[in-house]
Amino acid sequence: MFEGTVQSNLDPLEEYTEDQIWEALDQCQLGEEVRKKEGKLDSPVAENGENWSIGQRQLVCLGRVLLKKSKILVLDEATASIDTATNNVIQQTLRHHFADCTVNTIAHWITSVLDSDIILLLDHGLVAEYDSLKRLLDKESSFAQLAAEHATRWRSVSAAKTM
Repeated sequence: MFEGTVQSNLDPLEEYTEDQIWEALDQCQLGEEVRKKEGKLDSPVAENGENWSIGQRQLVCLGRVLLKKSKILVLDEATASIDTATNNVIQQTLRHHFADCTVNTIAHWITSVLDSDIILLLDHGLVAEYDSLKRLLDKESSFAQLAAEHATRWRSVSAAKTM
């Protein structure tokens, strides 16, 4: 993000109407947050978005992509350093609005790739596995092992939170 306003960060080339910008903000679930701000679309954004949380910055970037209606999307650790709730928002938005697009996801979080058609697992920079999600989960694969470890950790954390 760059210094300016919410609107200038979403639409730096001034190509879209305010209605289109609000629609994109609503789609990435930032609309309510921006409506609460005194300046709304004219609310200030500090250099690098420092006055926004990391999750909100990612959602603004997602809003920008929603406006452009890109057919190819490359996500490089787009959900790193964000909370689970924001990750879920991003995953739902990708599932719903980018189902007919090519989405290349580079991620360490297993949950970030569970909707992928094809998984490419790297190990020390080399291709370790390449197959559909279903095939990788149906066989004894490194990816299936990672997914099982993630599920075990998630169940442990969930159980600890309910105690």
